[in-house]
Amino acid sequence: MATAQRIGKSPEISDSLLRELKQQVVSRRVSDGIVLLDKHYHLFASIDPMQKNASAFVGYVAQWVDIGYRGPELVEQLLARFPRRLRSQLPVCDYLQLKMAEGLLALLHDKPDDALGYFDLVLAMQEEVEDKELVAIAHFWKARCHRKKGEYDTALKHAGLGRELSLALHFEKMGAVMRVLESWLFFQKGQPKEAARILEQAEQVLRNTDDDNTLGNIYSAHGRMIRRQGRYNEALKFFARAITHFQKRSTRHRNLARSLTNIAYVQRLVAVQVSRQIDVETARRRKRNSASSAGQASRKQGQREAYEQLRTEAFDNLERAEEIYRYHNLHHGIGSVYENRGLLYLDIGDLDNASAQAVLARKIGKQENDSILVARACFLQCAVENAKLEEEIEGSTHSWEHAQAARDYAQDAIEAAKHTQNRRLLARAYIWRGLTSCNAFFNDIEEAKQCYDAATSFLKTMDYDDLWDDLQVLKQKSVPRGGVDTLLRAWSQGMTSDKTFQQMTEQFAELVIPRVWEKEGKKISRVATRLSISPKKVRRILARLGKIKGAGNT
Repeated sequence: MATAQRIGKSPEISDSLLRELKQQVVSRRVSDGIVLLDKHYHLFASIDPMQKNASAFVGYVAQWVDIGYRGPELVEQLLARFPRRLRSQLPVCDYLQLKMAEGLLALLHDKPDDALGYFDLVLAMQEEVEDKELVAIAHFWKARCHRKKGEYDTALKHAGLGRELSLALHFEKMGAVMRVLESWLFFQKGQPKEAARILEQAEQVLRNTDDDNTLGNIYSAHGRMIRRQGRYNEALKFFARAITHFQKRSTRHRNLARSLTNIAYVQRLVAVQVSRQIDVETARRRKRNSASSAGQASRKQGQREAYEQLRTEAFDNLERAEEIYRYHNLHHGIGSVYENRGLLYLDIGDLDNASAQAVLARKIGKQENDSILVARACFLQCAVENAKLEEEIEGSTHSWEHAQAARDYAQDAIEAAKHTQNRRLLARAYIWRGLTSCNAFFNDIEEAKQCYDAATSFLKTMDYDDLWDDLQVLKQKSVPRGGVDTLLRAWSQGMTSDKTFQQMTEQFAELVIPRVWEKEGKKISRVATRLSISPKKVRRILARLGKIKGAGNT
């Protein structure tokens, strides 16, 4: 009787309200959906767990929170009105709606392992779910969990299943949202052309909607893709467009913090370029033993001011990003801020602060079982220890400590990266292991070469940005300089250094192709014709050797 009285006092949650909320989700009419939810805000405080449509309403609100309505605390508030002792009395479909809401909460709180348990339950019982839109969303949210864990194959599988189901239901715009995630996964798997094609298709479908969250994600992805090509100024423009969309929804949007971190990263890369340019010009004048002219001095001053401004803005953007990440209590974002801040300190030789930031990033990664963050923190720790080794006086008692610490951190990075399917992360791990093997203490060139081979095996494309520079440094330090005759003589005597035949073939190609390329006027098509191999392979070998960058010449 008491339950009946409570239901009688609770405002009705009509079927038509649920239909409207669903329709605006699938058509991405975000502003209309937000107005509708605000119009029914009284339901948030009065909802009764046993009234008709209560659980479904919570499920749709969770979808809207994911799109950008209010925040996770609203979902927490609604779920609190469903005591666990009453949930067992609910129909299966209603129960699964609550599981979806709980899963989203875990996902938004950076707990993908917890979230997967909820989504797996929903998908295991999907035959009991009448509304197949919910099943499509479950696949999509599950895909996002696996992406966070660096499990790209599984993520791609579920993103595809969600998209296919959305299109079968004629929800084209919802399917396009899932395509954005698919695009990023293809990019992480080393297929940038396919990633760009899919992203452009999704943008065409969603461009005239007001789904600012997804549009911001699209422009952010564009920015990160072209950043990998070294097109930093264009990348900054895309990040700025992403920020504009995120800010339309909230000045504390979680993805706004991500874009600020991305901008800071690019600003640091540009600052490094400016610093190198200053060093090159200074060295050139010293070699010529000439004093700076008034014009050169003015140019140098302008470069230094640009350098300092870039670094200052990068620090400011990271501070703002950290504030937003802390507001949402997002560990991965906070750790990324620490890592990027540490890199800024490393660039100017402030090794103590760089080390402190790396320790903080790694601690968060370990606490949250975030393998990607742990690996990235280890890269920074490895770089710091190698820098300390270089600063040590030769024969210092601390040299061994720094050298061994650098090697340990590099190995820790490899082990952490192996828990993911992030090929770029794995490549960077082997690069740093190789660079450490080349330091003054170990000078293990053979291990460095093995690490170089391992790193290149994980890189399908040549758009590496800063990774390109590290790879080329390792190449210069590890590749034997004995020439073709020395190498062939060793092979003819059965001295293969434990290389496979495929690895020997690749090494031989690295020796022959550049020479033919030079003789053929640096034309890739001519090399391909002369050697009867594909232009793609010629381009890949030349790019790997640093002869060309990216697509190169044809």
